Amino acid sequence: MTQTPPSDPKNTRATVSHYDDPVYYDHTYKRRRADVDFYTALACQYDGPVLELGVGTGRVAISLAKAGVLTTGIDSSVPMLNHAKSRIAKLSKKRQERIELLPGDIRNLRLKRKFPLVISPFNVWMHLYTREDVEAACKTVKAHLRPDGVFAFDVLNPWPADLARHPQKIYKGRRFKHPTNKRLHQYAEAFRYDVVKQVHHIYMFALPEGSPEEGWTMEVPHRQFFPEELKNLLHYNGLDVAERYGDFERNPFTGDSDSQVMICKLR
Repeated sequence: MTQTPPSDPKNTRATVSHYDDPVYYDHTYKRRRADVDFYTALACQYDGPVLELGVGTGRVAISLAKAGVLTTGIDSSVPMLNHAKSRIAKLSKKRQERIELLPGDIRNLRLKRKFPLVISPFNVWMHLYTREDVEAACKTVKAHLRPDGVFAFDVLNPWPADLARHPQKIYKGRRFKHPTNKRLHQYAEAFRYDVVKQVHHIYMFALPEGSPEEGWTMEVPHRQFFPEELKNLLHYNGLDVAERYGDFERNPFTGDSDSQVMICKLR
């Protein structure tokens, strides 16, 4: 539990590991609603159809469908897409018909369709680890955005104190009951910030009570985008920031904000 997982230069294994258990994922983030409400209100404003890059388990897409908005959701994780399909199957037929799910990578997706609104919620862009990744994702957005359309996404605001945490320290968390097997687990986290690549590695450890040998680890690498850096990356890739907020209630962005909530237009 105290050992750092092996090196993964491209963060491929680590990123995937966080999305291998969509039931646990939904259970973990079930109280996260502010971003869902924000993107739903935005989608209603633009009246769809909406392209969602990184649809995950359908947290936002299902809310959009309930609001009457047509949504095409893209994700590269097969487990997440399959779980999203099972969730959507429980909706009314009319709502099911409003959601289209497709496998795809936001760095090379080309649907040959234009949308008035493209969204990428819940830190999806923090999985773009290199300049080339960001450039490719921006090309995808531009390829699918109408001339007067809007691209909205959010990333965390880097906190120096969080990035400076000692990589050998384990931070003990609360116990939790896994939603699938109902077993109690002891939870803990560790952190390692790669200063050169600006990637913050979050390691999540879970030990089933009574069977610690069955413990499991997930890693979430998050590319850190500092505010001016993010604006510049967008600008030089043909997207200008029209609005920037510090949370999903549209409060002004400040140095104390937890998130950077961005609304962009084609430059």
